[in-house]
Amino acid sequence: MKNNIVADKSRLFAIRIIRLYKYLRNDKCEYYLSKQLVRSGTSIGANIREAIISFSNADFIYKMNTALKEACETEYWLELLHETDYITDAEFNSIYKDCNEIAKLLTAIVKTSKTEK
Repeated sequence: MKNNIVADKSRLFAIRIIRLYKYLRNDKCEYYLSKQLVRSGTSIGANIREAIISFSNADFIYKMNTALKEACETEYWLELLHETDYITDAEFNSIYKDCNEIAKLLTAIVKTSKTEK
């Protein structure tokens, strides 16, 4: 697979999410929110990968939209973890910024893809 910025960023983000999940489970004994976070946070990249090999523009847009929805859900779980003091301000700001950047890239990709028919 050739270089793809959003795919690369989402893979690196998924790695961060998995590490945060392990920290939350092992050190904070948090089980519910962390499980939701790892599910949505790793799903972003999986949907992007599926979009890259899509068979039509409509399929590509659908998968990228799904990745965007997962990014938005991940932002929600990160906000809850932060607001309930499971992660610090510094931890939250760093990972939330990455998630938000991916969401912005996905938004631009979806908008551009809808205008290209």
